Parts: sequence; structure tokens; C-alpha cells
Amino acid sequence: MKLDIRYGHHPEDVKAYDTTKLREQFLVEKVFAPGQIALTYTHVDRMVFGGATPQEKPLTLVGGKDFGSEEFLQRRELGVINIGAEGSLAFDGTSHSMVKGDGFYVGMGTKGVSFSSKDPMNPAQFYLVSSPAHHKYPSVKIEFSKANPRKVGNPETVNLRTIYQYVHPAVCQSCQLVMGMTLLETGSVWNTMPCHTHERRMEVYLYFDMAADTRVFHMHGQPQETRHLVVADRQAVISPSWSIHSGVGTGSYTFIWAMAGENQSFDDMDQVATGDLR
Repeated sequence: MKLDIRYGHHPEDVKAYDTTKLREQFLVEKVFAPGQIALTYTHVDRMVFGGATPQEKPLTLVGGKDFGSEEFLQRRELGVINIGAEGSLAFDGTSHSMVKGDGFYVGMGTKGVSFSSKDPMNPAQFYLVSSPAHHKYPSVKIEFSKANPRKVGNPETVNLRTIYQYVHPAVCQSCQLVMGMTLLETGSVWNTMPCHTHERRMEVYLYFDMAADTRVFHMHGQPQETRHLVVADRQAVISPSWSIHSGVGTGSYTFIWAMAGENQSFDDMDQVATGDLR
């Protein structure tokens, strides 16, 4: 299991970052690696995220010194969404089939979490997000049809989209993890505009289902000091609580969002008027 560690940043320091430094600190360019579990540990709310791409052999989440625990989920909870071909998630001695779009919430204390692909030549790609937990809630499979949909935006502002809430109080219980997937309508390119910040929650974005030459310009930084990260298919961005959360694509894309922090209220956002952005 491969682990990349990222540290926290003060917004005043980030103002001085050039493009290379900004990408090094906040962009994860290789989320999925064939035959591996590749994870990023960010000290922003101690979120862990990454990809599991099993081929011939199952891949197992393990604890250790990096997590201060024998089992990966000894003091953590986990959200999973499969964005690849059919595969299986196994834990506590039971295997669960997952097709593309299926999700899972796995509660604290669960042991023996592993991932496998039905066809090693066409592997599943499990996107994983984990946050610290204080209580064991039941593990729940969340098929795409069971995710809670919220349609927002409109065609005039090219941000018409449906937010599918997977790990969310409307679907299942969790300690602090909230996770979902957003699908944009044809012709819409903004995932959030007007934008917002989450002073009480950080957020991680994974962009995928993009053509090879499509890019998302992910907006980053405080509202009066914005930057951008140019993001390709299956890359992820760390957005601290002080950063605006927004992005625009040159073509169609889908993204998975995940948050951890002090509350789970989806609408607990600090809205930013477009005219106030700099």
C-alpha cells in the first residue's frame, strides 16, 4: 500500500505559491495505480483518500505506524465508490459485488477490508475516502439508485447538475464523513458558481469520466485571492476550509466530492457573490 503525506497550509503562505508549488501541495496527479492501493494522507482534517485498482490479486487495506493502529479502520470510517468495471469489496468475511456507480459506507472497527476485480484485464477502480471516527455505525451498500439526488443550477448559467448524496444523513449514518457524486447535464460546465467556502469542513474533489484532452480549471484560494489548478482525468484536488470550492471544465466530466469536519449539514456553506471574487 502506497501512502503520500500532505501537510496543512496557512492561506497567507499559499498566496506566494507559484503554479508548480500549488500543484505539488494540493493536486494528486496519480490517484489510481494498477495492482495497488495508492493513498494520500492530508493533515487537513486528517482525511485519507485514494484509489484501489486490483488486478490478479485482491488488495487489502492495512494499518500501521502511519495510522497509529493495527487495522486501517480501527479508529476510522470509510466511503467507497467504484468508478471502474465490476469488482467486489470484502470485509468481516463477506464479499459484496460492486458495479460502476455503486458506493459503500464501511463503519469504524471493520476488519479485513479488501478489493478485487471480476476481470483483471478490465479492473474495478475503487475510490476511497476515510476520516477519523468516534463511533461504529452500520456498514451500508449504496447502489447508485439508492443515492439521494438533488438537482440544482440552470442552463442559463451552464451549471445544471444533479448531486447524488451517498454517505449523507439522508442515506446512512456516519461520524463526520460526507461523500457523493455530481453529474452535470450536457452543455453545463460549472460544478459550482456562484461559489462558496466551508469554514467548518474541508473537501476533496476527484474528477473523472473525462476525454484525454479535457481539463477542469479547479478554483482555489480565498475569495479575494484566487488561484486555479488545471486538472486531468482521474486526478484529485485538496480544498481546505478557507478555499473556495468551484470548477469549470473544457468538456464533460463527473466528480466525486467528499468532506470531513465539524458538521454534516450539506447546506452549511458560506456563499460568495461572483462580483466579490478576485
